Amino acid sequence: MKKGLTVTGFIALALNFSAQTTADVTSWLQDTVTTGTYYMANNSTPISNSILVNCQRVEYSATSVYVTTQGVPSYPTGPFLDGNPSLATAQNAIYQIPRSPVQNLGTAQSTVGGNIGIFVNGVSLFDYRDGVAWDPTTNALCGGPGNPRCPGGPTTTQDWNRDAIPAEMVGFDCSKGHPAMGNYHHHQNPSAFNLDKVVLSTICNLYAANGLYLIDSTVHSPLIGFAYDGFPIYGAYAFADTNGTGGITRMKSGYSLRNITTRTASPTSIPVTSGPVVSATYSLGYFREDYEFITNAATDVLDEHNGRFCVTPEYPNGTYAYFATVDSNWNSAYPYAVGPTFYGTYANRKVTSINEPTTRFIPAVTGISNANLEEYTISIYPNPASELIAIQIGSLVKEDVTIKLIDASGKLIDRTIVKKGSSIAYFDIQTVYSGIYFVQFSLNNGAQLTEKVIVKKE
Repeated sequence: MKKGLTVTGFIALALNFSAQTTADVTSWLQDTVTTGTYYMANNSTPISNSILVNCQRVEYSATSVYVTTQGVPSYPTGPFLDGNPSLATAQNAIYQIPRSPVQNLGTAQSTVGGNIGIFVNGVSLFDYRDGVAWDPTTNALCGGPGNPRCPGGPTTTQDWNRDAIPAEMVGFDCSKGHPAMGNYHHHQNPSAFNLDKVVLSTICNLYAANGLYLIDSTVHSPLIGFAYDGFPIYGAYAFADTNGTGGITRMKSGYSLRNITTRTASPTSIPVTSGPVVSATYSLGYFREDYEFITNAATDVLDEHNGRFCVTPEYPNGTYAYFATVDSNWNSAYPYAVGPTFYGTYANRKVTSINEPTTRFIPAVTGISNANLEEYTISIYPNPASELIAIQIGSLVKEDVTIKLIDASGKLIDRTIVKKGSSIAYFDIQTVYSGIYFVQFSLNNGAQLTEKVIVKKE
């Protein structure tokens, strides 16, 4: 049984406390020491990939934030059980994110294949698509691995475009991500499958993993990334009212599945070629065009871009923000994060160099006390435990948390770390005797919190 506990929230503060170090600068998770791990099929032992995790450098000017990253998370990646031969590889990327994004008042720009945003741990965000579509001339799928080329090539928009979430479910790892030619990315909310209320994938049963953050329905979700138009992306929960009041509620997608059995018309009544009939093979929701947007005046229902203008913890004066939408079971809900069009102006934000004077942002942990530890929610389970103790830290872990398992006499039994940008740790207690033990959480500055756990052997 899960026991809800509390432990600290960590706020990364700039060494330079100028007005320029706002959330678009301070929210990135930086690490120049820790390297990542991955799982291979049929091997439950994580393997080092020797690639630095999270972001390695953050610089800013008056107009841009520059994020240098290898694109690899601190949580394990893989395995990918759909035959994907790729692994997460170093991206050696620099992203230039605009600091003063504005609404695009012209024709909304559609999201594109490949990167459309960056999570705060440097991992790429893709939109709904996986590069596969329906070819009406052959009445078969086209594009992507194993399929013939689509008419007009990969940059030509097709009438029926496959949704990666249902189509590639078997290929996602426990953290709901996978690589494309080495570029590890998420199409959806980056929280582990086994933390959803209804679990759609059993991959977490085979390979222990976690995700960027844990969904918590009682607090405003953390800022988890930025879209390529410069606007922030939050998790699934936010203030009910756009002015920052009304309690916490789940942000709901404005898109719904259409009531159709044949695919002969688009959701916007634009003439299209016919797609496959709705069937067990091509179920409703298999293609992006199976959804339609329905305007809703409720403040917790998002607009056609999957966002709204609202007050958030990082933007007390309000900002336009996207949300990583989930349904009531916490399963990913279309359009998942950003899209199918941008609110602001899209541009490819990957650059090869920085060509203007910048200030480097170096995060520091200062002024943290034990009283601040209550900003995190901890689950320790099972309790009592017999073979394994799992510890999950809610919200977004911004600093490494050292966790020790200590017996009643004060002897250290085991030690582990929840790295920034991850959310779970384990203690193997198969060789530990029955009795009362203590789980101690500590920070680099000496702040500590201790909770009791019972080990009970059958």
